[in-house]
Amino acid sequence: MIPARVHSSTGQRPFRAAAQARSAAILEDVRTIVNIPSGPGSGDGLERVRAFFVERLVRLGAEITLVPGSPREHWLSGPAGESDKLPPPTVIARRAIEKAASHDDEVRIDPIVRGVLLCGHLDTVHAASSPFSALQIAPDGLTATGPGCVDMKSGLLIALHALEVLESCGIRVPWTFVLNSDEETGSYHSSVAMETEAARGYVAGLVFEPAMADGGLVVSRPGSGQFMIECSGKAGHVGRDFRSCISAVTRLGECIVQVATLADPDRGAIVNIGPLVGGEATNIVPDYAAAWGNVRFDSEEVGAELAAQLDSLASRPGELPGTRIARSFHRPAKPLTPGTEQLALLAQQCAQAIGQALPFGSTGGVCDGNNLQRAGLATIDTLGARGGGLHTTKEWIEVPSLVERMELTATLIASLLTAER
Repeated sequence: MIPARVHSSTGQRPFRAAAQARSAAILEDVRTIVNIPSGPGSGDGLERVRAFFVERLVRLGAEITLVPGSPREHWLSGPAGESDKLPPPTVIARRAIEKAASHDDEVRIDPIVRGVLLCGHLDTVHAASSPFSALQIAPDGLTATGPGCVDMKSGLLIALHALEVLESCGIRVPWTFVLNSDEETGSYHSSVAMETEAARGYVAGLVFEPAMADGGLVVSRPGSGQFMIECSGKAGHVGRDFRSCISAVTRLGECIVQVATLADPDRGAIVNIGPLVGGEATNIVPDYAAAWGNVRFDSEEVGAELAAQLDSLASRPGELPGTRIARSFHRPAKPLTPGTEQLALLAQQCAQAIGQALPFGSTGGVCDGNNLQRAGLATIDTLGARGGGLHTTKEWIEVPSLVERMELTATLIASLLTAER
């Protein structure tokens, strides 16, 4: 049961001054970690960003566990077929409260809760070789651009600074912060660690993906899956052996046309294909072709239908032309459940109490919040900064939202985990 109360032990906006006092510090922290590349080809960038957060969380009294990354299937690497290097670990930073305060003038910890689970990812989509590599603050100071600034390095810092605000205000609460390094590629290495942690019985899950354009909170998301269509045929010279050849590319084209008919956005079924590979030269009939694709589904029922329809394309072993289907529907749909609705309403009440608006919305995107909710944890997942241009070289944040979301996060955590005695 999520406590339905808004913390107000020191006034209507108990954390406003502490949050505002951190405005320069959080922006400087954003600059620091945005300027450390943590996308493809970043070398030790992920480790450096991870170390930044670990050091700060240890200062707050967290015990750190590094959970080794789980392997993923080779075909998920796409056409490049590159084998994964050592999968990155997932950070579990746990700050427990051993004993609740007992004096009348102190905040007590509700005995019915374990704490909150905070979650975010360290990786970005921006290659280390990209010229888009540093935080640039606009002359008016209201916006800033930089790789991963909104998705989601600023969100991670909003969560970290909110915990530091609570500590500076004497609010000691239990929490666990999960930091993974592969959300942008599907969280295949980290989902087992995250879902195992989410199943431990936390009162709520808070994920710091960027807010909607209007600052809104996403309350429902579709599920997502990856698939590969792999076709085989019989190669040969186009001029001499065409009659005896079987084109894998032709078979792949037939499959692509069939798959395109599965999309039905009105039912919440989206199917996309790309990239493709097949053939070496125009005068050689190709014996291999493959395509990779993505599906989105608004419900598990629609997801199961798409999975069965894709599987039906597979041919019998040894048959030519042959078709093999590999798929991984890794992100479950995240509908608005009663628990998540209750949590979202509490967040909205907290926002209203401190003079902020927090409308509700939905999106076609997916995130780690999908997986946390599958584990049974009521989760809201867009508590990060306002901004836009995600996954582009125009990615930007609205600088004032850093402090606003910091104050909101501190208020929400306090409302979830404390009560006036």
